[in-house]
Amino acid sequence: MTEKIWNKFKEELLGFIISKVNDKDLAHDLLQEVFIKIHLKLSTISDKEKLTSWIYQITRNTIIDHYRKNKQFKEIKEIELKVPEHEVNYNNDLLCCLKPFIEDLPEKYQDALLKTSYGTLSQKEYAKKQELSYSAAKSRIQRARKKLKDSFKKCCATESDKYGNVFQLDKRNCDCD
Repeated sequence: MTEKIWNKFKEELLGFIISKVNDKDLAHDLLQEVFIKIHLKLSTISDKEKLTSWIYQITRNTIIDHYRKNKQFKEIKEIELKVPEHEVNYNNDLLCCLKPFIEDLPEKYQDALLKTSYGTLSQKEYAKKQELSYSAAKSRIQRARKKLKDSFKKCCATESDKYGNVFQLDKRNCDCD
């Protein structure tokens, strides 16, 4: 039975996993892990008509487990990451550029960003102080971040590594120097 499942689902699941992890080698490893779990737990499925959803649930859980296991390692790796001396890191240079963009935002978005993302309030605390629902506060902050990002993209084109460090900057229409 496991062989039939393998033949029917391997390509479909591989595509699904690749879309979630964006690494083909890792996706193949996770696919193998998924099928080991399927093989070991196949006898526990009671309703064979729910086989597809059961397989996808195992797949999703395997992906989530992978990220959970590697979260602590990734955080340590990010902290220890240093930009090689021959590479330029624009992160600190770009911080000065944010202020004019924030000032151009409508007042409610400025306030939301300055008090949460760049301030000391949590989103829940901000919601309470503004007499907003938590959901409304989160939405406001997300919209503010999007508007800020859009403004910044009009000015500068950047490329960043997987950690968010900007390593290439192309200034187009701005005075950030």
